[in-house]
Amino acid sequence: MLADLTAGAAQDALARQEAVSLADVEAQALAAPPALDALSALSRGDRVKVIAEVKRASPSRGHLAEIADPAGLAADYERGGASAISVLTEGRRFKGSLDDLRSVRDRVVLPVLRKDFVSMPYQVFEARAARADLVLLIVAALDQKTLSELFVLSTELGMTTLVETHSADELSRALDLGARLVGVNARDLSTFELDKTLFAQLAPSIPADVVKVAESAVSQPSDVAAYREAGADVVLIGEALVTNDPVSTLESFLAV
Repeated sequence: MLADLTAGAAQDALARQEAVSLADVEAQALAAPPALDALSALSRGDRVKVIAEVKRASPSRGHLAEIADPAGLAADYERGGASAISVLTEGRRFKGSLDDLRSVRDRVVLPVLRKDFVSMPYQVFEARAARADLVLLIVAALDQKTLSELFVLSTELGMTTLVETHSADELSRALDLGARLVGVNARDLSTFELDKTLFAQLAPSIPADVVKVAESAVSQPSDVAAYREAGADVVLIGEALVTNDPVSTLESFLAV
């Protein structure tokens, strides 16, 4: 599944490149206002922080929510206490777009993450051109050379990189990059199976100066509490927020 998602996202990016050249999107990225300091916004605090996600669908659950107004949803998240907004921009299975990201960026003052299956420089330049402050890189989807090149490019463009892992080996690869924001996804993106214990297994191996993000498997406040107890600085939540009242649900997660 992960290979298919990554290949599809690359094909779609190449199609967009036919309309807007690499040189043009690079120029747009370099002309964009500076990215916000997402690392500071997400660093460990007295309470867990939340990256709240704009997410219409997923391969594992299918349709989740219409979200006709992604910017309005992001504003609700901001009002509810989120520390950053994640926007799914993959169109085939998650039904997102870069237009969603642009509209969210126009509405909120929080850092905004482009969440997609990034495998080529064009997609990184696109993210910055759309004024993303963070970009997701999935270790399992990339060889180390490509991962390193995209990490360096993202950093040079001023963005914070959320480097996502799902095993001890992937965590080691992320730390070798010098990643300062590391995610542990409970969902195996090859099979879409969940392992709720994975974050607790890997967190002790993450250095204290690295911001730790727990991803997936959050449906109730007790899930957030368990992640926090295991050492999470940040929890990324999508499905539970888009399928319930976003503000009250987010507030309940932040109250743990």
